[in-house]
Amino acid sequence: MSKIFLYGEFQTSVPSFTKELWGRVNEQLRDAKGLVNKTWLYGLKTNTVGGIYEFDSEENARDFATGLYAEQAKHVGASLTVKLFDGEAVREASKAMRSPYF
Repeated sequence: MSKIFLYGEFQTSVPSFTKELWGRVNEQLRDAKGLVNKTWLYGLKTNTVGGIYEFDSEENARDFATGLYAEQAKHVGASLTVKLFDGEAVREASKAMRSPYF
């Protein structure tokens, strides 16, 4: 099993980050194949919403980005920024900095 991190951000402003918003999304994400965890992000002064997602494989991360995540962005009329990162390549350095993800 590999460790792939996906950074994603909807390019739209959300006036307030409420449970009404994140609760529905969390329910959708619970069944995302290969999703290990998500840390929500809320942009300072931009009010953009996104997150750091950990997946168990590059394939599952890519399927999520082009599937459910793209559908969610389309549903709210937002452009989507996505980047994938190799968690295994940075394991030792991250552990040395006490990252909670390793």
